[in-house]
Amino acid sequence: MTKRTAAKYKIDRRMGENIWGRPKSPLNKREYGPGQHGQRRKNKLSDFGTQLRAKQKLKGYYGDLTEKQFRKIYAEAERVRGDTGEMLIGLLERRLDAVVYRAKFVPTVFAARQFVNHGHVLVNGKPVNIASYRVKEGDVVSVREKSRQMAAIAEAIALTERDVPDYLEVDHNKLTATFVRTPGLGDVPYPVQMEPNLVVEYYAKN
Repeated sequence: MTKRTAAKYKIDRRMGENIWGRPKSPLNKREYGPGQHGQRRKNKLSDFGTQLRAKQKLKGYYGDLTEKQFRKIYAEAERVRGDTGEMLIGLLERRLDAVVYRAKFVPTVFAARQFVNHGHVLVNGKPVNIASYRVKEGDVVSVREKSRQMAAIAEAIALTERDVPDYLEVDHNKLTATFVRTPGLGDVPYPVQMEPNLVVEYYAKN
């Protein structure tokens, strides 16, 4: 098992939820946390614990971003007029690796980051290898010509566990995805409940 895959499964077990909806998640077999104390009865979380958990779950979902990266995105969301939680979701979904994942060019968000970093992606016809690059409405994300025969792409497209959301227009024959609009929480097909309002509460107190 790769270090990346091990980290992904560890996040699932730590959260106690199959946060990506993957059939291979260990939560499908055992619903307790990792480690020797994982099977102990869970105590009710405090308000702080609930807020922290919501933050860790959302942060983990997008490839286990670092706290510095996540707080920076939150700070940007806070500066924009409107609902901070909704703005946070919109900024996270505008990350290039998130768009590549949503378009089903790769099977996981971890694979999406690696896919972008290795130079397989173009934005409006120009190569971009920065996973955190922020796409704009109308931008066209595509797989470069030399990378289109990769077996992993065909496998990802064939996955039935998730669908392409309607804020993307995807052509799997041409391997292109147009970012139509910035989504809100209700538009994003999370397999589990995300609570950005609790993330806002967490940062407001810490």
